Amino acid sequence: MKRRPTASDDPTESASLQALSEALARLAEAGQVRAFLEDLCTPAELEAMADRWRVVPLLLKGVPYREIHELTQVSVTTIGRVARTLERGTGGYATAFQQQQPRANGASH
Repeated sequence: MKRRPTASDDPTESASLQALSEALARLAEAGQVRAFLEDLCTPAELEAMADRWRVVPLLLKGVPYREIHELTQVSVTTIGRVARTLERGTGGYATAFQQQQPRANGASH
């Protein structure tokens, strides 16, 4: 199988990914992020990302793949890929999930 170079392999791609990450980080509200993503991505890309994000909380709760598929209609293949990324990825899913959770000490936002 042909290996696609990663952003870390190419300094230009790495700088572009860093610039994109910084642009997202500067957006202060969910509506701004949504507008940016709708401009940046195709409808199919947005659907794929939303599907992946939808299964993250279910995987973190330990829900079986088949049950997640029945609940979300996301393919078992995609669910497996998200699960592998949760286990071996860079921690982005877990960090984003933790950021959206209410604070345990009862502090309000």
